[in-house]
Amino acid sequence: QVQLVESGGGLVQPGGSLRLSCVAPGFGLKYYNIGWFRQAPGEEREGLSCISSVDGSTHYADSVKGRFTISRDNANNMVYLQMDSLLPEDTAVYYCKLTTRVSDYWGQGTQVTVSS
Repeated sequence: QVQLVESGGGLVQPGGSLRLSCVAPGFGLKYYNIGWFRQAPGEEREGLSCISSVDGSTHYADSVKGRFTISRDNANNMVYLQMDSLLPEDTAVYYCKLTTRVSDYWGQGTQVTVSS
C-alpha cells in the first residue's frame, strides 16, 4: 500500500509564498506521474498541476498558472509545489496524488490558509 505524505502548509498573508512537499516513504515517486489538488470547504476537489515521470513535463490549471510551480527531486524522492503570490481564494486543503496503471493514491492533505 502506497502512503503519500504532504507537508508545508500553514497560514500565510496574501501575496506570500509556501512550498508544499509530497513524499512516499519507501516508494519510488520518480516512476509515476504526480498531481497536486486542493479542496476548499463546500467545494469539489480541484486539479492544480501535474508532472510527468517520463519527461518531467508539467501542466497547470488556469487558476494557478504563473503563480504555482510543480517540480520533482528524484534523488530525494520528493515532489514539490511552490506557491507564490498567494490569494485568499487559494485557501484549501492541498493533496498530492500518485497515479499507477491500476489505482490512484492520495495523501492526507495539508491545510493552506491565506489570510491577513
